[in-house]
Amino acid sequence: MVEISTSILSVEKEKIIKTIYNLETAKTDYFHIDVMDGVFVENDTTEKMVEYCDYLSNITNIPLDVHLMVADPQKYIDMFLPYNPNIITIHYEAIKDKSELIDMLDYIKLNHCKAGLSIKPNTDVAEITDLLEVVHVVLVMTVEPGKGGQKLIDTTLDKIKTISEIAKQKQLDIIIEADGGINLDNIENVKKAGAEIIVSGTGIVNSEDYNETIKRMKA
Repeated sequence: MVEISTSILSVEKEKIIKTIYNLETAKTDYFHIDVMDGVFVENDTTEKMVEYCDYLSNITNIPLDVHLMVADPQKYIDMFLPYNPNIITIHYEAIKDKSELIDMLDYIKLNHCKAGLSIKPNTDVAEITDLLEVVHVVLVMTVEPGKGGQKLIDTTLDKIKTISEIAKQKQLDIIIEADGGINLDNIENVKKAGAEIIVSGTGIVNSEDYNETIKRMKA
């Protein structure tokens, strides 16, 4: 059974507290925190995500899954560490120097978080193969990062399959996460490709029954 990480990016501020309660009741496994800086991607969600994390830290014990779509990951790692996230994921494309990237992943681990590495749809899996041994989570973007509500790019499922095959061949203990455009219509294909954590935002929060939607996604 897969785990569900619900993105709350599209939730309106006046509905956030009620939505958090309803998602917890519906048994989401994580709250997915989409942090954007207006540089690495066009939108800037930092203030909104900090505010939502403040709410979450006060009213739920559901773990946080923080996805940093930012040009300066170190700054944002330090910004979100106080919320004790379970996972912090940074983008491979944000850091050109691999040794610096590895140092940053180690820093996340030293702060008792699972270290995640994300790739955009156009990034070849071969570019991160040597990094799979130093991460806990690999997040494959199934849309271009930067905004919610996009349609899943089918070719990204091949990346999930490739990473899954490499992990099996090398006996790596990593979790594969998929993020972007995932809903009840396509989730089976994403699961079959090898994803173990499914990120869904509008596919859940725009549904009429969170409980039923998450139950069907996990089934």
